[in-house]
Amino acid sequence: MTQTEDGFGDELADFVRRVGELRTARARPVGEHADHSVVLDAALFELQHVAEQLWPRYEQMAAGSGVPSPEERQERLLLKALFQRMPLPVLLVDRETVVRRLNFAATGLTGARAGYATGRPLAALLTPGDRAAFRSQAAAVARGEGDRGLTVRLQQRPDEPLLATLTALRPPDEPLPAVLVVFQAGGAQGKAGSVQGSAATPPRPRAPDLAESTRHAELMDLVGAMADTLLQLPPGERESILDRAARVLCAGFAQWVVADLVDGGLRRVISLGPKDPAAASLLRVMADQDPASCPVVLEAARAGNGVLQVQPEDVEGFGHDASGTPVLARAEVSSLMCVPLGAPGPVAGVLTLFRTGSARPFSMAEGQAVDVMSRHIALAMRRPAPDVTPSAVPDTAVDSDERSCASASPPSPSSPPTPSSP
Repeated sequence: MTQTEDGFGDELADFVRRVGELRTARARPVGEHADHSVVLDAALFELQHVAEQLWPRYEQMAAGSGVPSPEERQERLLLKALFQRMPLPVLLVDRETVVRRLNFAATGLTGARAGYATGRPLAALLTPGDRAAFRSQAAAVARGEGDRGLTVRLQQRPDEPLLATLTALRPPDEPLPAVLVVFQAGGAQGKAGSVQGSAATPPRPRAPDLAESTRHAELMDLVGAMADTLLQLPPGERESILDRAARVLCAGFAQWVVADLVDGGLRRVISLGPKDPAAASLLRVMADQDPASCPVVLEAARAGNGVLQVQPEDVEGFGHDASGTPVLARAEVSSLMCVPLGAPGPVAGVLTLFRTGSARPFSMAEGQAVDVMSRHIALAMRRPAPDVTPSAVPDTAVDSDERSCASASPPSPSSPPTPSSP
């Protein structure tokens, strides 16, 4: 203990002793020679001493104790580099499996960059059947019940089992323990010997996947089509920009697309769905729906938090129809994405995308692409309208939308609000 801390401890002990004496004096019965106002004055003096002397010294000591020495900083940098360069995929999550850090190998395994995966639950990357078990094991490890291991599968690679090893870790300067997750190829059966060998022998490079390359090319085409559409639209027409962006996403990427505008409140701009007579009634339900009754939309608009869910556990996340049936259940939604249009800046709108039935669920790579497009849409919506109205530009970027999507717009208000300036 340093001399400063030792002196602070002595003064604190004296203060506690004096408080005890004042308490004893206060408990004595009032007599002709007793005056409790004197005790009150003394108590106020002691409180003033704490506020002016002891508390500032405590704050100074607390701030000083949190500053690492040069040696500690060097060691932390070394550990961080070691964590990033490990040949095995390693992730640091909390007890709810929310990703806090992941290394380069984990980025390559999951297909999600570190900035996108951080803050999102790792369980969402797994196949639906593995999520509950993984969350339960992570919570048990965080409670201090020992290390765990289980076999899981990623949504993008359901045919490749992975051995997930979980162990508790207490990061410095943090009150709660975290969970370190290490992925290795293969299941938990018969992997006792291969676990040791895999750490010494780097994994062989994976052969190019033709299907994955094709999906990547399709995503790049989608991002390009969105950019073409946004560049052709005149600035200042926020509702029109949001409408056209939704049509691009409905052209073969998502089966349902709903667009909501943040304009003082939440206002539905358009609902797009399959060109199927059976879907017409549900399309009208979504068009007439109050966006504030959809929890995922409301959360995205208020806090700017997007979600990507496969087999959504909360079927009430997108509200109900007039009979009380959840919209997600009625549409048989198998995966959804809800993205705010705001980064960087305040949320200007919200896009919600559905895939239904046996359609391939949204992947993290697709979530990244939609995240990029959402920023482009938000920037286009913030462009101020010029003084001179530009000439009309032919709509050539989304002609194919009319062949794949039916639309339903909500009733127009009698006096539509003027778009707010960015």
